[in-house]
Amino acid sequence: MIRVVVADDQAIVRDGLVTVLDLSEDVEVVGQAADGEQAVRLVAETAPDVVLMDLRMPVLDGAGATARITAERPGTRVLVLTTFADDGSIAAALRAGAIGYLTKDAGRRELLAAVRAAAEGQAVFDPGVGARLAAGFAPKAEPPHADADALRSRFPALTAREADVLALVAQGRANPEIAAELFLSTATVKSYVTTVLAKLGAASRAEAIALVLAP
Repeated sequence: MIRVVVADDQAIVRDGLVTVLDLSEDVEVVGQAADGEQAVRLVAETAPDVVLMDLRMPVLDGAGATARITAERPGTRVLVLTTFADDGSIAAALRAGAIGYLTKDAGRRELLAAVRAAAEGQAVFDPGVGARLAAGFAPKAEPPHADADALRSRFPALTAREADVLALVAQGRANPEIAAELFLSTATVKSYVTTVLAKLGAASRAEAIALVLAP
């Protein structure tokens, strides 16, 4: 059974989410929070597997709550569910430690699939958000922990060149840009990216970027 806390400041949204989740035999809603502080307290009290987290909430916003939850209880996965899909909101959520990001136009099946994936530790993104991640945030600032040496320390299976490639992927660089930067062919870069994704256990560039952005 997947234990879930729902955090959203709108009661009608919380009620709707609880109704959807309760229809699934493998999901149990163990708490509802109307703000970020309440979400943090509920996680400490109920030890859920997944938190569905809105971003714009009073007292403590979703990114702040996510950062505290992931720091205090690493086994709980935070899945953002919000109206907003701008670069700043996405970056703030992922840097706070969210494992996934959905918008509120997600359907019931998509939502349940995302909750199950998050419970298993898999990164999951709304298609539009995934596309923005793959294309890279604007501006293309180097995210935290994207230095190649730091990446080799975090992901020891990577070779030095693979870490170089991952660092550039994390900056949102396309394969031709990476090839020019590292004096490689585009085909060689594509091969490196495939190997890096396999070593990280990431299904896409978006998931790899999420891993790099994670605290």
